[in-house]
Amino acid sequence: MTPSRTTLRAAIGTVSAAVLATAVLAGAPAATGAETRTGLTAAATSSAVKFVDITGDGGVTLKANVFTPVGADGLRRFPLIVLPTSWAMPQIEYVAQAKKLADAGYVVVGYNVRGFWQSGGKIETAGPQDIADASKVIDWALAHTPADPQKVGMGGVSYGAGISLLASAQDRRIKAVTALSGWADLIGSIYSGRTQHLQAGAMLGAAGALTGRPSAELQGVLQDFLGSNLAKEKDMIAWGRKRSPATYLDRINANGAAIMLGNAWGDSLFPPNQYADFFEKLRGPKRLEFRPGDHATAEATGLFGLPNDTWTSAERWFDHYLKGAGNGVDRESPVQLKSRSTGAYEGYKSWRDVPSAHRRIALGGTHKTATNLDSGADGGLIFLSSMLDQFLKAPPMASIPLLPRSLAAVWQSDRYPTQQRVRGTARLHTTLTSTAESGTAIAYLYDVGPLGVGKLVTHAPITFHDKTPNRPFGVDLDLFSTAYDVPAGHRLAVVVDTVDPLYIEHNPRGATLTFSSPDADPSYLSVPVRD
Repeated sequence: MTPSRTTLRAAIGTVSAAVLATAVLAGAPAATGAETRTGLTAAATSSAVKFVDITGDGGVTLKANVFTPVGADGLRRFPLIVLPTSWAMPQIEYVAQAKKLADAGYVVVGYNVRGFWQSGGKIETAGPQDIADASKVIDWALAHTPADPQKVGMGGVSYGAGISLLASAQDRRIKAVTALSGWADLIGSIYSGRTQHLQAGAMLGAAGALTGRPSAELQGVLQDFLGSNLAKEKDMIAWGRKRSPATYLDRINANGAAIMLGNAWGDSLFPPNQYADFFEKLRGPKRLEFRPGDHATAEATGLFGLPNDTWTSAERWFDHYLKGAGNGVDRESPVQLKSRSTGAYEGYKSWRDVPSAHRRIALGGTHKTATNLDSGADGGLIFLSSMLDQFLKAPPMASIPLLPRSLAAVWQSDRYPTQQRVRGTARLHTTLTSTAESGTAIAYLYDVGPLGVGKLVTHAPITFHDKTPNRPFGVDLDLFSTAYDVPAGHRLAVVVDTVDPLYIEHNPRGATLTFSSPDADPSYLSVPVRD
């Protein structure tokens, strides 16, 4: 079902306000370059920083700031770190971290990616021009700063993370990457389960329009994406694959850069599953860190110069793989997870080793569900819900006994006598029958306390098209990966409904979905746990 214009306007309006607030908090620059430079110069008088124009691919001007170590005399070479900005963020985004890195002996170049703020060009969404720009910035730094051509690193948050990973596939000079809150699979992020992530897509579109100049190609893709133009689905997927580091995995592995990936469990834009899958396929030095929070919230305090675990790890990564520091980061467990429940870190030798067992919840019986009405179970709102979970341990909640069974299929486990440490990716398997050829379902896993109130553990959507009405078909769905502790005496509840404000749904009006569990192919949810 295509969302109405009113729905899209409301979603874009909500995320536009969030983007503006984020820009203000991040210190978005004033309208003119002179005002921006004056403010920054005053704030950074104690550091060796200058503001430059770098010529990018095709002659586009990229606005940049350059930090050099104190006392650089032109005789000594220093490791280079290049930091492309996040989507919609100004060139001052990394000033606090760049200064810290420069004080630690790095040349640091932060630049505003093309199409945003005062840099030239159009927003190409990590397209070939953006990747060529990254190499042009490295060229400039090697020619104009005391940077060592043998010790080049790249990193960044969100958009900067994606560009850094993509650049590592194309530029063999890049020896280390820290990709924070980024993506490896763009389609697997905002179109997971063949379902448009409405709020995520609207936020990206609104932010691009507010702070930059979207290319005609991006405008067309967003229009088709948010308008559910399935005739252009193959084109949209091809556009996303071209911008996905996973597409160039063989090149990344061949080039051999040491890659650190960091993300949040509740990332509304780039869910953790796609990073975990990508991590397992990397063959060079690698590290994977997941923490509570939403998109870029795990790194946010570090952008203001405050103590931050993610940025500390990033600096250790660069120190070892660019400076050769014996800090032990290469000997630690390469997978580092921070529990949403306890805040404690856990180390594992691989993503596959995170769960030690899988426990099934049987999804028995037959459940007939009406569509187009929200049951009350949903994934919340982008940014807000996962941040409440991060800081207040308050994820989206629902009263499981009060969920209308005409709008939601519900199953519950027995009460667990001991704590259940959910770690990894839960997988749902069921048989679905629809009265229409297209439809959408959203599966949720809740931690249910004695009073029946469920706290959201994880969820994921799935959409189908071109099915024969009233003919059963199998469904397999990976829920978003997580680390959550279910207290002793609680239950787990599996809920499936058809409407969630996070997603565009494709259920024709009046359609019904039936979930069943044939004897020959029983339905279940497999829950990954760590004993």
